[in-house]
Amino acid sequence: MGWIILAVFVFMILANAIKIVNEYERGVVFRLGRLVGARGPGLIFLVPIVEKMVKVSLRTVTFDVTPQEVMTKDNVPIKINAVVWFRVMDPVKAVVEVENYQLSTMQIAQTTLRGVAGQLELDEILAEREKINHRLQQIIDEQTDPWGIKVSIVEIKEVELPDTMKRAMARQAEVERDRRAKIINAEGEFQAAQKLKDAAEILSQVPMAIQLRYLQTATEIAAEKNSTLVFPIPIELFQYFTKKKEEKDNI
Repeated sequence: MGWIILAVFVFMILANAIKIVNEYERGVVFRLGRLVGARGPGLIFLVPIVEKMVKVSLRTVTFDVTPQEVMTKDNVPIKINAVVWFRVMDPVKAVVEVENYQLSTMQIAQTTLRGVAGQLELDEILAEREKINHRLQQIIDEQTDPWGIKVSIVEIKEVELPDTMKRAMARQAEVERDRRAKIINAEGEFQAAQKLKDAAEILSQVPMAIQLRYLQTATEIAAEKNSTLVFPIPIELFQYFTKKKEEKDNI
């Protein structure tokens, strides 16, 4: 019976002494409370009772920053949230320098998001997200760098506006669309008037061109409806035929 108990005891000690660290992990080893260093990946042997190991994942971690209520620089209350991507670059610092690096990174992301959004106006937050994302990433990365954390990406996920502000922005957008439509219409009228002016100047230089234009217009009208058109014939047409007859008689 004693041998069985001893065998079980030895097995438990060996089980605690042999650890397997995956490729995406590192084991931070402490010996009697003193830091030994990071080990792995692979099979790790620990001195029973004397050494202790803390596993740290090196994979990229993603978390949502809870929506933060912020008053913008132009006094507009909004709710804003973001997504943060980070990973552990130095497992020793992640274990030794901070108690819970994931929770601490999340808290810094929340406070930084509130601070940056509060320094900007609403239009800047809505129009310059790429610039704000880069700024957030730099600030959070600088603050978490002493913990061996690398913040690679920060993206603003959603900006929630009050209902009154949404209605005001909708009215503003509608007015802006009407303004652009009127400008485009006015530009079209101006261009059309300019072309008509140029055409009138050209026709005024050649009187016969005006008469030909009369005839063309009459042809187009007659093709659409069966109607009788009466219009004056300019005296210049008769002068043209009279001149041609005189030239023939002289020959």
